[in-house]
Amino acid sequence: MLFRSKLTGLVWTALLALVYAAVRFLEGRGVLLPYHVQILSLCCINIILVVSLNLINGFTGQFSIGHAGFFAIGAYLSAYLTVKLQVPFLAAVLCGALLAGVSGVAVGLPALRLRGDYLAIATLGFGEIIRVIILNTDAVGGARGFSGIPKYTTFGLAYLIAIITVVAIHNFVSSDFGRACLAVREDEIAAESLGVNSTYFKVLAFALGASFAGAAGALFSHYLQYMAPTASQIGFLKSIDILIMLVLGGLGSLTGSVIAAIVLTILPEFLRGFAEYRMVIYPLLLIAVMIYRPAGLMAGRELSLSSLLALGKGARTHGQHS
Repeated sequence: MLFRSKLTGLVWTALLALVYAAVRFLEGRGVLLPYHVQILSLCCINIILVVSLNLINGFTGQFSIGHAGFFAIGAYLSAYLTVKLQVPFLAAVLCGALLAGVSGVAVGLPALRLRGDYLAIATLGFGEIIRVIILNTDAVGGARGFSGIPKYTTFGLAYLIAIITVVAIHNFVSSDFGRACLAVREDEIAAESLGVNSTYFKVLAFALGASFAGAAGALFSHYLQYMAPTASQIGFLKSIDILIMLVLGGLGSLTGSVIAAIVLTILPEFLRGFAEYRMVIYPLLLIAVMIYRPAGLMAGRELSLSSLLALGKGARTHGQHS
């Protein structure tokens, strides 16, 4: 079993390295333009956001729609540190993630008395409070936005941190801590009767999810080099975008989160040629998916090497019979 686990890890590592090498090769040959690499980098950042929200909403059973608030904290704090205080970029990313995690604890503790829609409203309020504070803080540009941010984020760094995020949350969910979070999600009263401290694990999920969202914000601000306190970038609309990706991929599925983040980051770019119909086609596609796949694309399942091999074997068998 241990040998098989190590072999699986080596195969995944090789596949991920191959993907990175392929992107770099195509970029060097001019097949992938800087615009394409930018979209791929945004895919990685969105993967971090969706996977981290999945830990809170999907695996722990909370209903947070204020994830953009943690994203904004990481984005603005890291930008302030690198621009105003000349702090090294990676240290600024860690500081942004740390403050976002502390904010997650601050939100999680008082919100534990709330559930369902009431928790959603509380987290939404938190996200809007963060946006309004930024909007009225001249040190980070206020309503003008924060410009002059150095471009430290590269595709390679965003890709690496996305992989670290997925692996870290996968290992957490597979651990005793993760099983406790799953127990809280399924039946909080039953979990507490078995000795699970639901308060601790809810706050832990909020803190970890918020930390990764803060790291994503730091990567985002140092990639676009400009932050604006708008609803679409750090406010309610951004939180809804992340939530839509999560629901589309399937609550409780890391694979679904990754697939949905990639699809919903790339899809709007494909629809740019249909500018007048874009805001009609995009919602219709989402509605169709929700009708025919109400549990999401992966419906709580994960993609594994064994399932990929079985799929390939089935395809070969079908081809031989046909």
